[in-house]
Amino acid sequence: MKKNKILFWICLLLVVGGFAVGGSYLLKQKDNQDIYEKVQEEKKELPKKEPTEEPKVVLEPVEIPVNFQELQAMNPDIYAWIEIPGTEVNYPIVQSASDREYYLDHTIEGAEGLPGSIYTENLNTTTFQDKNTVVYGHNMRDKSMFGGLKYYADSTYMEEHKQIYIYTPEHIYTYEVFGAVTYDDRHLLLSYDFNNTEDYQAFLDSLAQMRNMNTYINKERPVTTEDRILTLSTCTGNEQQRFLVEAVLIDEK
Repeated sequence: MKKNKILFWICLLLVVGGFAVGGSYLLKQKDNQDIYEKVQEEKKELPKKEPTEEPKVVLEPVEIPVNFQELQAMNPDIYAWIEIPGTEVNYPIVQSASDREYYLDHTIEGAEGLPGSIYTENLNTTTFQDKNTVVYGHNMRDKSMFGGLKYYADSTYMEEHKQIYIYTPEHIYTYEVFGAVTYDDRHLLLSYDFNNTEDYQAFLDSLAQMRNMNTYINKERPVTTEDRILTLSTCTGNEQQRFLVEAVLIDEK
């Protein structure tokens, strides 16, 4: 009888401890997600500009709908913002100069854990002048971050959400989605030299050759090695695969 009581109390302590650890993890994840809601609300709170005494006739500047001054005061690694109208994708983009995977498991405030950040590796520049800029984000169950990218495998969804906007402190880049593929897990920027025409073409050919349920390529939107493209990359339930959304630059301001 005494032995049974001891086992009972041990089991009870393990259960309570499990709930405590699980609860702590969920609270931490919730806190991490709250920061993104905060910066999204502040996104269009642009700093006011003082009028000049004698306005000069100049080209109208591009109005950037993101308060980069405030964002970069919080974290200087924030260098861009991605928005896909009609989806959950509306986040700052970060890049660490020293650790290319740092933001895989750190938020824009530096908090460790999910949901991490939307980020690029330092194999890309921060100018969006590269032939292929690869942007990473977690496939979250609540569809936040890049959790909703999977819907791009549907041609109707792709047509309804084909515009991707990238904002930087100086420019607005508009991309048009032309494909969504379930790809293998190779590291794109280490596997292909996109400054090499043959390598770049090999990548484009590999996209066109993909044949599976979660793949759709808009063949009416031709893309060549003269174009600059954007790759949104997220995980799937298979560790040997990545889900990619591919978009081509169509406008730059």
